[in-house]
Amino acid sequence: MAKWVYGFGGGSADGSAEDRALLGGKGANLAEMSSLGLPVPPGFTITTEACTWFFANGNAYPEGLAAQVDAALARIGEIAGGRFGDAGDLLLVSVRSGSRASMPGMMDTVLNLGLNDETVAALAAGSADERFAQDSYRRFIQMYSNVVLGLDHEMFEEILEDARADRGYEQDTEMSADDWKGVISLYKGRIEEELGRPFPQDPKEQLWGAIGAVFSSWMNPRAVTYRRIHNISASWGTAVNVQAMVFGNMGETSATGVAFTRNPSTGEKALYGEFLVNAQGEDVVAGIRTPQNITEKARIEAGSDKPSLEKLMPQAFRELVSIADRLEGHYRDMQDLEFTVEKGKLWMLQTRSGKRTAKAALRIAVDMAGEGLISREEAVCRIDPASLDQLLHPTIDPKAERQVIGRGLPASPGAATGEIVFSPDEAEEMKRQGRAVILVRVETSPEDIHGMHAAEGILTTRGGMTSHAAVVARGMGKPCVSGAGSLRVDQKNGTLLAAGKTLRKGDVITIDGGAGQVLEGAVAMLRPELSGDFAAIMEWADGARRMKVRTNADTPADARVARSFGAEGIGLCRTEHMFFEGERILAMREMIVADTEEGRRAALAKLLPMQRGDFAELFEIMAGLPVTIRLLDPPLHEFLPHGEEEIAEVAAAMGISAEKLGQRTEALHEFNPMLGHRGCRLAISYPEIAEMQARAIFEAAAEAAKKTGDPVVPEIMVPLVGLKSELDFVKARIDQVAKTVMEETGTHIDYLVGTMIELPRAALRAREIAQAADFFSFGTNDLTQTTFGISRDDAANFLETYRLRGVIEQDPFVSLDLEGVGELVEMAATRGRETRPDLKLGICGEHGGDPASIAFCEKTGLDYVSCSPFRVPIARLAAAQAALGKG
Repeated sequence: MAKWVYGFGGGSADGSAEDRALLGGKGANLAEMSSLGLPVPPGFTITTEACTWFFANGNAYPEGLAAQVDAALARIGEIAGGRFGDAGDLLLVSVRSGSRASMPGMMDTVLNLGLNDETVAALAAGSADERFAQDSYRRFIQMYSNVVLGLDHEMFEEILEDARADRGYEQDTEMSADDWKGVISLYKGRIEEELGRPFPQDPKEQLWGAIGAVFSSWMNPRAVTYRRIHNISASWGTAVNVQAMVFGNMGETSATGVAFTRNPSTGEKALYGEFLVNAQGEDVVAGIRTPQNITEKARIEAGSDKPSLEKLMPQAFRELVSIADRLEGHYRDMQDLEFTVEKGKLWMLQTRSGKRTAKAALRIAVDMAGEGLISREEAVCRIDPASLDQLLHPTIDPKAERQVIGRGLPASPGAATGEIVFSPDEAEEMKRQGRAVILVRVETSPEDIHGMHAAEGILTTRGGMTSHAAVVARGMGKPCVSGAGSLRVDQKNGTLLAAGKTLRKGDVITIDGGAGQVLEGAVAMLRPELSGDFAAIMEWADGARRMKVRTNADTPADARVARSFGAEGIGLCRTEHMFFEGERILAMREMIVADTEEGRRAALAKLLPMQRGDFAELFEIMAGLPVTIRLLDPPLHEFLPHGEEEIAEVAAAMGISAEKLGQRTEALHEFNPMLGHRGCRLAISYPEIAEMQARAIFEAAAEAAKKTGDPVVPEIMVPLVGLKSELDFVKARIDQVAKTVMEETGTHIDYLVGTMIELPRAALRAREIAQAADFFSFGTNDLTQTTFGISRDDAANFLETYRLRGVIEQDPFVSLDLEGVGELVEMAATRGRETRPDLKLGICGEHGGDPASIAFCEKTGLDYVSCSPFRVPIARLAAAQAALGKG
């Protein structure tokens, strides 16, 4: 019979950290901690395979699971002392989810399971604390009713708030045992009113209800959204972890908390975290109460008057420090720990690799390499390439005037400016409109995930450094200020009261996630200096990678930015982007409307010095590094005006009749310009265009070489080739111009002529095309369009529907379609090099900055990837990881 249940506790475990895919991250690490002899409450894990079976069989459970669960419950009882469902010998359990990838707060948890009207009395007697028992029971009813029975959490919060208000209490901790009994009675009455049946009293019914709810939560909207954002496969499923309860709410000698072995914001090597006295774990992450600092140093830095764990419970603190050091050394990574202190005894509830900011990740990786915990190669592989984007986020200019209207905790670094929104749906809608927003909430919850993803930054008035908002924002690389208690959010009326001012939806604020400040209006920003730990990791990455990293740059400004980020040349310069300014667009339009070749050449002569100047500046900036220049690609109608009014205005400026310009615009109109008269087809119809551009390139190369002394070897790329004869035709014109310019300048210019592979036919006929090409550059944007037969400009909506419905896992314009487009790239690379072994191969579509696509490029043997300037560091790191075999 299949093994669906794996036990742990009492110093041993059925599984280990290696079983992450089967047991989920939480279950695997609980098993590992148990085997290490750490104080872990005993429990068992129901595997991810059972979850997959559950969904594949109409939400039913596999045969044998119930018997295995019963046996595992008995073993927990033997270790912990007690029997599940037995009021005379009470055992209570928690039920938690556990995916193989960490998904904090996305799925459901139930604590104190097994309590009912009978066992609550046993808990009171066994603990000698009636108040604690009743508090635990009301927590269980509230949590179970929300997670399993589907009742609104706010319904219970309203009952609780009214009960506190009636008694004049500020905090839940002021409620007495009798107070809790009254709340429980109201809870149960409301449940029966809503559902038409009483709250379940049978512990076994409660358990299976919770197991089913945790499995089902794998498909809840917030979990689906989180998986989509973080590219987690829906097929993995979640494990279920059932564990003996330990209680952090058993009075002033009990506590619960979250700790990191290093600071997750800065990477500093120091225990970091928060805890609450007389509380359960959900209280810490929910941000309902303001937590206390674990270390005395952190308490002093925070200016808190509440005692640290170090001072309040010194023995438990020392044991926590020792365990934290041991776990970090064992896993060789920064750990995120959950713990409970029950009447002075420390229990470890979870360890996992902690989420961290990019800045912290770099420091931790560099420091751990320095400490000898990991190698430099491992340090390089520890950094998520996409996370480097966080480091390129602006920070506030220190010279800028700050109008501070609120302060909170510096929960996630960086700064962001945007319009205030008060709901995640508003954030998502305004993002779709192209507007930058700051999501302002009292506290975030897992249901807010889509709005947090859409926002530039997050601001909450409650919650600590380990609250939901803080943890998720750090994982996303979003600036976040949490716990800004001086601010008041009125969700109903859509207002934010700050420093005596009333701000509304649409008002602009700036948040500084590094300083914990909220500022009125937009504030000047600066880009960070990419030195220190960043420079060290990049140096180690550059030493490990094989592929070069170039940039897609059309302007000198782009080229300079890319060079500052370590670009090793230009892989794509789109010359059409140089034609849209001032006099250039007029000359371009003159060329287009000209009736004769002579007229076109006269207009092109005006463009020649402009193009030459552009190219010369690019060559100088790149200082001898390769520069690939693509000849004119888009259809000519894109340069012409549209609409009668615009046509008349442009015609007047050109000194021609509006009728003539209108006729020419109409004549050039194409029903599907993506597949029309563009690319090399233009150069064949109007060779004079390619000749002018070639002359500008060669004259600029000669000029730059003389000026800088660096050799300039331009790479001229002919777009949209599908036939060798097309490339032959255009290359002959380029070669002739090169010969002429070299004779005129007395300068020898080395150059390459190649093509962009962006049509399936070009990939299929790569052997013969390579006879005429010095290089192939894969234009994967268009190759994806022509392979799928879809337009990336129009397909976003239905592709998202495809993703949500499981038709595709990834948008093929974001990450390369390996089975289709990827096979064409592999085929073209192989066939091209069969003809010409020294054929240079690169990629210049947007996929050149996508880590998964870069790994494919390494495997395929490409020489370089080219991407937008701000993705160059990402590509450098991803190329190194690919060379080191990661992924």
